This record gives sequence, C-alpha cells and structure tokens, in this order.
Amino acid sequence: MSLSWTFPYPSQRMPVLARNVVATSQPLAAQAGLQMLARGGNAVDAALAAAIALTVVEPTSNGLGSDAFAMVWDGARLHGINGSGRSPRAWTPARFSGMIRMPAHGWDTVTVPGAVDVWVSLSRKLGRLPFADLFEPAVRYATDGFIVSPVTAERWAAAPRLYAAYPDFGTAFLNDGLAPLAGDHFQPQGMAKSLESIAETGGESFYRGALAGKIASAAARAGGAMSPEDLAQHRSEWVEPLSLPWEGVALHELPPNGQGINVLIALGILEHLPFSQCPLDSADFYHLQIEVMKTAFAVAAPQIADPGWMQVKPASLLDRSFLKAKAGAIRMDRASASPTAVPCDGGTVYLTAADQQGMMVSYIQSNYRGFGSGIVVPGTGISLQNRGCGFTLEEGHPNRVAGGKRPYHTIIPGFVTKGGLPLMSFGVMGAHMQAQGHLQMMVRVIARGQNPQAAADAPRWFLTEDSLLALEKGFDPAVREELRRRGHRLAPETPASVFGGAQLVYRLPGGYCAASDPRKDGQAVGF
Repeated sequence: MSLSWTFPYPSQRMPVLARNVVATSQPLAAQAGLQMLARGGNAVDAALAAAIALTVVEPTSNGLGSDAFAMVWDGARLHGINGSGRSPRAWTPARFSGMIRMPAHGWDTVTVPGAVDVWVSLSRKLGRLPFADLFEPAVRYATDGFIVSPVTAERWAAAPRLYAAYPDFGTAFLNDGLAPLAGDHFQPQGMAKSLESIAETGGESFYRGALAGKIASAAARAGGAMSPEDLAQHRSEWVEPLSLPWEGVALHELPPNGQGINVLIALGILEHLPFSQCPLDSADFYHLQIEVMKTAFAVAAPQIADPGWMQVKPASLLDRSFLKAKAGAIRMDRASASPTAVPCDGGTVYLTAADQQGMMVSYIQSNYRGFGSGIVVPGTGISLQNRGCGFTLEEGHPNRVAGGKRPYHTIIPGFVTKGGLPLMSFGVMGAHMQAQGHLQMMVRVIARGQNPQAAADAPRWFLTEDSLLALEKGFDPAVREELRRRGHRLAPETPASVFGGAQLVYRLPGGYCAASDPRKDGQAVGF
C-alpha cells in the first residue's frame, strides 16, 4: 500500500521517518521513550518509559492511579492486554440509590488502578531492559520538576475550581492554590518516592505493599470502599483482540469492556455503502462516516460491559448480515434521528512506539476525566481515576454498577495488519473522539492513502452526547451547509481541544512513518 506524501491541511508538524520511533502527546515523554531505544531497549521498553513519564509531565490526563490498555506486535503475533481495574467489592447498586447518575468525583468513582500492573506485565513478558530502568526519566522529572507545556497548562487551568473540595489534590498539583501556567516550573509532591517504590518492588508496593496500604487507609478515613483485598487481587488480563477485514487490511481492537468494537461495527456497516465513490472531504464522504458511527453507538451502547456480565457475545455484533441490514437503513440524502449514545470522557494519553526489529506498540492510559476523581493519596502524588463514572445505574443493564466489576471503558488502542503482518499502530485520545477518531484515521490512511501526518492534520468531526455534530475549523463552508441541509444538527463553534489528539506509526519497507497531532503538545521522534 503506497501513501500520498502531499500535505493538504494546515499543520505545525511534519512526520518523522526512521527505523526506531516514538510518538506521544508530550515531548518530554517522547524523549523518555527514545532514550530507552538508544540504550538498546525495544519498543515495549520505549512505550513504558514514555507512559511512566507521562504520569508526571501530563498529569492533566493520566497518573499513577490510571487504567491502561495495549496491543503489541512482538515480531510474530499480536498481543492484547486489558489493564482496567474492578470496582471495590463492597459496591452495590444500593450504595448509589437515589442518584440519577454515577457521581463525578470522590471515592465513589474510584476503581482499582490498573496501569502499574500493565507496566509490570508488559515489561516481564515482552520488554528487554530492567524494569527499574524504565522509571529513570520519570523519577528525574518528578524529583527536579519540569517545565509545563502549553496544551497541558490549558487543561490544568480548570483544576482549582473542579477540585476545590479536595485539599490533598491542591497540595500535590497546585502552587498555592493556582494551576501552573505554560512555561512554569512544576514539581509534583510525593511522586518521585512513589515511582521509586514501584520501580524497586516491581509494582508490588502499589498493590500489596506500602503504597497499597496508603491507598486503602486514605479510603477508610474518607468513607471510601477500596480495601487492601481489592488492590491485592487485581491482575491485568491478556486478551485476544477482535478484528474486522476492511479495504484489504484488518483492524484490531480490544474486546469489551472497552468500546473498540464500535469502530469495527462502523467499518463493517461502511463496507456495504458506496463510500469508495465519495470524493475526499466531500459532504458524502463525511455524511456516511457520521451515519455509520451513529448506528454503531446505538447498537453497542446497550451491550458493552464487563464480559462477565454481557448478555451477547461481542462477535455477534460483527455478523456480516447484521451489519449489512444496518447499512440498508442509512440514507445518502438525510441524517438519521437515532440517538448516538456517545460516552463521556475527557482525560487520556495515547502513545505508540516501534523498533527496527519489527516490534510495534499501541498503548493508551487514562485517569478518565482530567485528573480523575480529585482524590490524591496524601504524600504520594497518586491521583486516582474516576473510572467508576463509566457504570450506569440503569436496572437490568449489563453495565449496571456492582462490586468487583469492570466498567464500560472509553479508551482504546488501535492496530492494523495487512496479510498477517503489522502495518499501523494508532490511537486518538480525548473527549468523545476515541472511536470516532479511529474511524476517521482508518478512512483517511487506509481507504484514501493519506500519510499519517496529513490524516492527523485534517479537520475532524465529532458527535456530541446530545447528538449534535461538531465540525472543526477547516471544513469547506459548502460542505458544512450541505450537511446541515441533510438534517445534521450542527453544534455552535467548538473548542479545538474536543477534537482529540492522534498519534500514529505506519510501517514502511525500511522503517516507519511516525506522526503526532498538532492539537497536542507532543511530537514524533526517532533515529
């Protein structure tokens, strides 16, 4: 498959072409990954060093209390790992009675953090360097501090208001009650010692040692349900990715409890529509993508949950005849009125790495909404995710809140193979863009042959929670008006931040093309 090397959209970036590459949303983290490759590590070592560093230098989107997911091509086959944590076993629907929806902050949003165990599991199974080496850049940034980058500073600015009720948050992540500005030096309190403890104990401290004790004690003091047993029993799960053939390649997504299946459903419907006849960036080009995404959300929303509670097998949602029938209901001249059931999300980092031996990593890590729950374990710098927001209170729904259960997850890594060999590792972080962003990258790179940087630069659309269609600056006014004429309800002007951030690595005959989204602080690097 050949790529076009034209760059038709405004951008601040050019792709990086090299034999060893890392692309992340924050430059210091990208450099951390590159350091591991330079000292003889592989792509897993690079990805983990970058992910660990991101907990320090981009705390607005992830932290030591995050979940994580990944797919790794090891040179022979594709591995998937689900690192999402379960809810405290003491949670019951009765605990949340009287509420309209799950809370947004506090201990009753905190599920067991899974990222640290993903670091350990990936390093043991597929890494090359000693586990402790991967922490060196992160520990340095936590000990000496770092200079805050512009997009991260923008996200940080809302934290004093959002987390005003959580004094431990302010101690760890604010300066005298204020968020740091772009260019400010910031030193997170307590993180360096926590990182060192995780590195020295191979993660045991976090789940069954000193740090676990501090987490559980903090929960007990505040009336939270997280127990030492909840932490000690956590394990990441190695899973077989789901896949769908499309346009001569196969897209791989992790199975539920993540929402990656939404992308597969959307592409499976698109296969039965005249998409190949739609000119690039035309109204038809966008209309069909939007309609298949709406349908995918509507199909999957009532079903996706912890696999142990799902009422259907995920593969049944990818049945070709079922998807063809869904395509039959889509009209070229009119937008559907079906609800999109878009999940809410808002704090994620995605990164990808590849090495000259052929290993490729697609990795994503998140505190869910911004810094997460607002809970910071005193003295540790551990900001705990609010992933419990992903549960529903709807009686009878497979994703209804319960103890010892993994919630619906929005964060998804993507991976593409061709002829059984790796072709592209990619992801799109942020807000509601996860599945929608995967669809847009697949359409541009795979169906239309745009190089990854051009695909990342292109203006994006996204469906809001209330079924409005947001169009990024850069859309042709005539296309915008035609979409409106077909019945799409256009959102008012929307901040650029909601359109997410992509990182992509595409395999070339002699190396890789790595791209990083201009909407984020990050960069692609390589040698």
